[in-house]
Amino acid sequence: MLRATAIVRRVDFGTRIAVDSLTLDRQARHRRRVLLTTDRGHELMLDLAETTYMAHGDALDLGNGTFVKIVAAAEPLLEIHADGPIELAVIAWHIGNRHTPAEITRDAIYIQPDHVLAEMVTGLGAHVHEVSRPFEPEGGAYGGKGPLVESHHGRGHSHNHNHDHGHVHDHDTPPKRT
Repeated sequence: MLRATAIVRRVDFGTRIAVDSLTLDRQARHRRRVLLTTDRGHELMLDLAETTYMAHGDALDLGNGTFVKIVAAAEPLLEIHADGPIELAVIAWHIGNRHTPAEITRDAIYIQPDHVLAEMVTGLGAHVHEVSRPFEPEGGAYGGKGPLVESHHGRGHSHNHNHDHGHVHDHDTPPKRT
């Protein structure tokens, strides 16, 4: 049985070659210890020191110079479009205000299916479509970086952050438009 005790981040993986891959949805990519089956049918014991998020393109280090590449599985999502960048930013603010994981691209926002949020953003003028694609949401300001931040800033850092931070969130006031 294969055993992985470390993750190599996609930005550090470079030209190394993976001997296998592991296709997982977003929820299954947040693990510490679990028995998995690789895409080629091999059993793999994931045995990390702490619960860790594995992003698409990361790799599991098997400790013998070989790696298993992480692949983000397609999953049902809502694709949200707006009439322009400011409208899309306002929609993103409302989604973030509900602490909902979201993948933000230049032209769309992707969230997991939620009829209440779909109705809310439609009411705000957005267009919502059901799609199936890999989901790689933003990691949050304190929980790591997502694909948008990584593409603009290269390698970053993350640290733990207790959400109980001594100030009040104003959950009813959207950002001012300028």
